[in-house]
Amino acid sequence: MNRLQKKFAELGEKGEKALVGFVTAGDPDLERSLAVTTAMCHAGLDVLELGVPFSDPTADGPVIQRASARALASGTRLADVIAMAGRIRTQSPVPIIIFSYYNPILQYGLQAFHEDTVRAGADGVLVVDLPPEESDEMTSLWSGEDFHLVRLIAPTTAADRMTDIAASATGFLYLVSMTGVTGSDGLDVSAIGRQATALRAVTTLPVCVGFGISTPDDVTAVAGIADGVVIGSAFERVIEENIDSPDLPLLIAEMVRQYKAATRR
Repeated sequence: MNRLQKKFAELGEKGEKALVGFVTAGDPDLERSLAVTTAMCHAGLDVLELGVPFSDPTADGPVIQRASARALASGTRLADVIAMAGRIRTQSPVPIIIFSYYNPILQYGLQAFHEDTVRAGADGVLVVDLPPEESDEMTSLWSGEDFHLVRLIAPTTAADRMTDIAASATGFLYLVSMTGVTGSDGLDVSAIGRQATALRAVTTLPVCVGFGISTPDDVTAVAGIADGVVIGSAFERVIEENIDSPDLPLLIAEMVRQYKAATRR
């Protein structure tokens, strides 16, 4: 049982839901990003999604798009993200998922990506724009069972398509709460609940819900119907608003504590 599986098992035994936090690596620069992410891990984050900055983040809203632009301007590339994961791993056992579009991984080299991320201590990858039908060229190069491929499920995904996607996923499934991009407003908890129920009918993997979750009350509502809650834009918004503050890691850590408390309500 690897770190990600252990984390969900531990949370299940305690009756808690996972707090999954996304930040763009290298925003506003690598050293401050490292300080923010390690503070998040020490404050109670259950799973860290470490975003790879990309020039065309089409699934992301304006907040994360700007975060990617800042990280790219600071010189952050995929190799730096992998190295950052390794530095975080020396300070925390929190599971780390590399969150990327496919192009940076393809350009890096599929075999090299797997070898280097595993060596750094990352636990898996989520590739936003890689459907199951196209992923064999990457996953066929993997060895062992300790590196996960997390899959996205859209709110419009039909039951038979859910089955196909879930069959090739490991770790957990990321259920998108609404159509649109990250940071969108308007959670329909009833609709999310129906989709989560349909998804659980075809998989035993944990189901984590993301997009549009920004307040502790949102976390509590979604935690009631999912195994985990994913928050990204809310963290990036605070980073953007406090980009030059020496207290930025403390501010983000306090957000994590508040969100984590909401998963226990």
